[in-house]
Amino acid sequence: MPINIITRTDFNDLKLFKRGKVRDVYEAGEYYLIVSTDRLSAFDVIMNEGIPEKGKVLNQISKFWFDYTKDIVQNHFVTANIDDYPLECSLFKEILRARSMLVKKAELIPLECIVRGYITGSGWIDYQKTGKSCGIELPKGLVESEKLPEPIFTPSTKAEIGTHDENISEEEAIVIVGKDAFNFIKEKAISIYKKAADYALQKDIIIADTKMEFGYFGGEIILIDELLTPDSSRFWPLNEHQKGRPQNSFDKQYVRDYLLSINFNKQPPPPPLPEEIIQKTSKKYREALFKLTGEII
Repeated sequence: MPINIITRTDFNDLKLFKRGKVRDVYEAGEYYLIVSTDRLSAFDVIMNEGIPEKGKVLNQISKFWFDYTKDIVQNHFVTANIDDYPLECSLFKEILRARSMLVKKAELIPLECIVRGYITGSGWIDYQKTGKSCGIELPKGLVESEKLPEPIFTPSTKAEIGTHDENISEEEAIVIVGKDAFNFIKEKAISIYKKAADYALQKDIIIADTKMEFGYFGGEIILIDELLTPDSSRFWPLNEHQKGRPQNSFDKQYVRDYLLSINFNKQPPPPPLPEEIIQKTSKKYREALFKLTGEII
């Protein structure tokens, strides 16, 4: 039976709140309905092709982590049981199944909250130039993909679709969100990362870094958006980890590698993706879900 790839939803009976790189968000009474599509963004460009089952994987992994970390900070998750959704959602049950959740209507705090446990990506590039990551002094002599002595919090701006987030200092982040909010977010983000990273190691996955978002709800700061997915994190196979080089990962690595191999200029429009790349990427996402939760999609 062919897999139905969902790259866009248009629920005429529901009011569209916003369409992100991957998620379509609708008004659903007192809640938002978040639908995780199979869209894939690489280098901040949305590909034309969807990745089979990707949206379901993202939704189910986020659901798992929201439950696992709710003792650290409250989050926006309400339910993923489509039978409990408002009546106006009932026409779209089959599309919504396993790829959606109802969430609280929180007010977004405009900060990408990045926690890094290993030196990689833009943090590694920054370190090579300055010996620091986003202004944070790091030990001398680190090599690529090496574990940091302690996880660090490196915020960035939250960019619009098609533009890039920019790393900022703690001082700049405090100007944006205020000192008390910043300190709360930093402490909670690091605590979530540590708890999740310890769990993932038991499942033979290294969480090298991750990105979170927070918002205000009822006067409190809560965790929102997605959580610790292969889209918002770097997941590395523990048994393949070797410092001093880039790592394999459970995410869109095949897509990024392919785009680099054809010298993609990282600007729209995207090139077509070969079927082999699409299928390998889908397999990696589903493998991450199974390793972390035991769930098969």
